[in-house]
Amino acid sequence: MSEGAIKAVLGPTNTGKTHLAIERMCAHSSGAMGFPLRLLAREVYDRVVAIKGEKQVALITGEERIEPPDARYLCCTAEAMPRDGGGRAFVALDEAQLAADPERGHIFTDRLLHARGREETMLLGAATLEPVLKSLIPRAEVIERPRFSTLSHIGPRKLSRLPPRSAIVAFSAEAVYTAAEMLRRFRGGAAVVMGALSPETRNRQVELFQSGEVDYIVATDAIGMGLNLDLTHVAFAALTKFDGSRMRRLIPAEMAQIAGRAGRHQRDGTFGTLAGGRGHDSSSALEFTEEEIYAIEEHRFAPLTKLFWREAEPRFDTLATLIGDLEARPDEPELAAAPEAIDLAVLKKLADEPFADSIRGAGSVRRFWEACSLPDFRQSGVDTHARFVARLWEDLREGYLGADYVAARIAELDTTTGDIATLQGKIAAIRSWAYICQRPDWVLARDEMAARARAAEARLSDALHARLTERFVNRRTAVLMRSMGTDPNLLPVTLDEDGTLRVEDEAIGTVTGFRFAVDASAKASDHRMLLAAGEKALPKILGERAAALRTGGFDGVAMERGAIMWGGHELARLDFGAHVLEPRLEPARELSALPDGERAAFLAALTVWAEGRLQPLEPLARLQIAANDPDAGSQARALLLNLIAGHGYVARENAGIQHLPKEMRPYLRKLGVVFGALDVFVPALLKPAARAAFQASGLDRRPLEEAMRSVLPDAKTLASGYRPAGDQAIRVDVAEKLLRAAHQSRAQAKDQRKVVIDPSLAISTGLTARSFTRLLGAAGFRAQQAKALAEGAYGPPAPDRWHWRSPRYGNAPQRDGRNERRGKPRGKQPDREPAPGNAFAALANLVR
Repeated sequence: MSEGAIKAVLGPTNTGKTHLAIERMCAHSSGAMGFPLRLLAREVYDRVVAIKGEKQVALITGEERIEPPDARYLCCTAEAMPRDGGGRAFVALDEAQLAADPERGHIFTDRLLHARGREETMLLGAATLEPVLKSLIPRAEVIERPRFSTLSHIGPRKLSRLPPRSAIVAFSAEAVYTAAEMLRRFRGGAAVVMGALSPETRNRQVELFQSGEVDYIVATDAIGMGLNLDLTHVAFAALTKFDGSRMRRLIPAEMAQIAGRAGRHQRDGTFGTLAGGRGHDSSSALEFTEEEIYAIEEHRFAPLTKLFWREAEPRFDTLATLIGDLEARPDEPELAAAPEAIDLAVLKKLADEPFADSIRGAGSVRRFWEACSLPDFRQSGVDTHARFVARLWEDLREGYLGADYVAARIAELDTTTGDIATLQGKIAAIRSWAYICQRPDWVLARDEMAARARAAEARLSDALHARLTERFVNRRTAVLMRSMGTDPNLLPVTLDEDGTLRVEDEAIGTVTGFRFAVDASAKASDHRMLLAAGEKALPKILGERAAALRTGGFDGVAMERGAIMWGGHELARLDFGAHVLEPRLEPARELSALPDGERAAFLAALTVWAEGRLQPLEPLARLQIAANDPDAGSQARALLLNLIAGHGYVARENAGIQHLPKEMRPYLRKLGVVFGALDVFVPALLKPAARAAFQASGLDRRPLEEAMRSVLPDAKTLASGYRPAGDQAIRVDVAEKLLRAAHQSRAQAKDQRKVVIDPSLAISTGLTARSFTRLLGAAGFRAQQAKALAEGAYGPPAPDRWHWRSPRYGNAPQRDGRNERRGKPRGKQPDREPAPGNAFAALANLVR
């Protein structure tokens, strides 16, 4: 293939090298550009699409592939770039000086030496590349590009004194987070950029800075590679980094690559360090040397003398042959054998595993090497990554990965729960599966699975961006710092429908009910300022809220256990005096913020509302009035007080009716009191509305059965208004109805010792036969088991017979009264439950 002109465009940052290459590519009939990051590849892809249209441009990275059938222009990562340029008219390699990078340098060296365009080849990089480039490619034309703006050192600056539009550069996640947290406190927040972030998250964070929402960005040295930012200053939080094997000081060229991000086009930039930092030995201050400052400002650096190389076309006869070729040393003096990258380390580790003996033949060896070349996106290290590759190979050696299996692995990661570190780990893992899904011969339904992986990564990236913004950006403080200084009177305060109190568009707190609370995340100085601003606006805002609630009929207000609640917030508590229907309200302290006139109107209307909710307790109010009447007599008053204390009902043995004169009973019946066989009660107070009012008012705190069903299946937790009946519970008035029917049957029987009681009424209410037996036993009824039918006899069995005896105090608890073997009532009289007492002495006369 014929080769066109080879041009090396070299120079520092902010020289327009990439822009020139894009213009040159678009001037040719076809072209390809290789980049060090998929982030840069995507950025240039978007620019070329805007010029040439979507159908003409392809994008290929390890995790993303957009290939229109007729595409003539290709934007890709260096790894995805065709080795020879793919026969295109124009070929460019960006950041070519990365050929000296220990991890990926051999990739860039191979593309630098072999990727060529038919008409033009352009190599873009730092000026330090020039000597070795001229030696390797003598015919290359070197074009030096000067920086558009100057770069000056301004010395150390405190974090709180950094100028706006600054970047802080650190070299660990902990240092990045610490600096971002400090900027959030002092300056309202910062965007965060790290190599561990997905490109989508990085783009979102960069946009946060570029849009002016925050004035600061904290980054690792990832900022030095192709991020075009509107920076005026770069502050180094450290000048040393861990390079994978040791801690070392940055070389001047690395410092310049990062510092050079300050200044755009004709606008000058500055760089320096953070004041208070320490050098590598912890005894010296963090500062550049005079030589480093000179080199960065004048763009003068030691030239590169070696580029890393590794055999790009190894033989695949056997694993040993493959490893030997990958460890071979280059012949050219300008090239050096690349340090052992993770793909080679994984290959060598897995080659010693037992399953490696089955990898034979060039096709199988090549396929295994491709699996070992899976990037370690998770940065988990050789051992962990090797285990992942080994598991992947178990499936690949059998053919393809099933679509269901891949979809399940993607779905496991496609959850946006977790903190920043968790989401970073999920994104790294999903990038591995995105890479796997891009392989044409690894996954069935490749396009669908790749789309799922990209969609999952996008969702996780959105979630990570939200977590970073939530943690490191305090928009409220940024608004305060930019616009209003320290005067709360200048704050335009508004209240949202959901109770959020805002300054401009930033929430300063919440109004829950009538309580204002400043956002707990606000720092101390902002807290005082925001509290003053909120309290200044509260009387008017809360007055309007109270008026709206009052005129709206207190919609959403509820009475709960003696408190009047609105939106989970207490407005007032009920204080009951002598009359249950005339409670006194104890308003919550927050209502004192209401204007005086509105407060009085609000409390008056709220009192009327509360009295309406208590109307079902009107029978109880009548009992209270009667209990306070001196003419009622002490015995009747004692019974009434027991009924009031029992919230409408009381067991007969506890009612004190043994001392009640008979002439007082008509008086009490007029008040709605019923004297039952087991209980004394007021039926109107056993209705659902009355029981609900009892609990809402806080007068009765026992469990509530809202529907007040006749029978409940479980008597373990006895609801208010019920009494036990065996394993079930029966409403007090329903129990009285059944017992009156039993006494009516007894009154009509000829033989009082052989009474037949029809259980159908009880069963229709939901009582079981056993529970009905227990209920009758509590009222003094005892069963006499009927004789079984003789053998061979036909017809219905004879009914059980009952006789009644007045219950007494102190009897033992009644047992089931059934023969366990035959399952029928025994002839022997069963033991009784505790009798209600001698109050039953007059029961026979009562029921007659």
